[in-house]
Amino acid sequence: MFPDPWLDRWLTLIKARAGQRPVLEIGCGYGDDTATLAKAGLRVIGFDLSRASVASTKIRLPSANIERRDVRDPLPDNATKLGAALASLSLHYFPWEETVSIVDRVRLSLRLGGVLLCRLNSTEDKNFGANGCEEIEPNYFLVNGQPKRFFDENAVRRLFADGWNTIALEHITTDKYRKPKSAWEVILERVQ
Repeated sequence: MFPDPWLDRWLTLIKARAGQRPVLEIGCGYGDDTATLAKAGLRVIGFDLSRASVASTKIRLPSANIERRDVRDPLPDNATKLGAALASLSLHYFPWEETVSIVDRVRLSLRLGGVLLCRLNSTEDKNFGANGCEEIEPNYFLVNGQPKRFFDENAVRRLFADGWNTIALEHITTDKYRKPKSAWEVILERVQ
């Protein structure tokens, strides 16, 4: 993997909204974003489904509170009244209704004015399964045996229609995974 400094431009916002509370990281992977947050002086509570990712992130960033957890399970006990949460390419494995439910639980973990920084697979993400795979439901495919959702702008706006104010919505390309990956970068504020 290659460096992907996408969070750098949002650190001032994250710090301002997080205040003294930790930042919730959903799907921490091997801790690249966790490291960015920790280096900025932020406390992180994070989780991932992968045992290897959790073990690696715990070794890499012992100051972060990282655990193995499925995003469909209840969020960590201390994930309440947060000022900031992060979900970078971690909300795309589920049927639409389940995705909506997860996003609502994340919203409720934030205090009013709290922010969610989110990246979602784009329907233009041809290098990573957005075409040529068995479609389970609209824009939700079986990619190498694993369900994977892809979003167009309309789907992003529908997903965050209730209880959110959109601060930024941008279609981006990252080279983090060796080949260009298309995604939506969405910064949202809880308003309800």
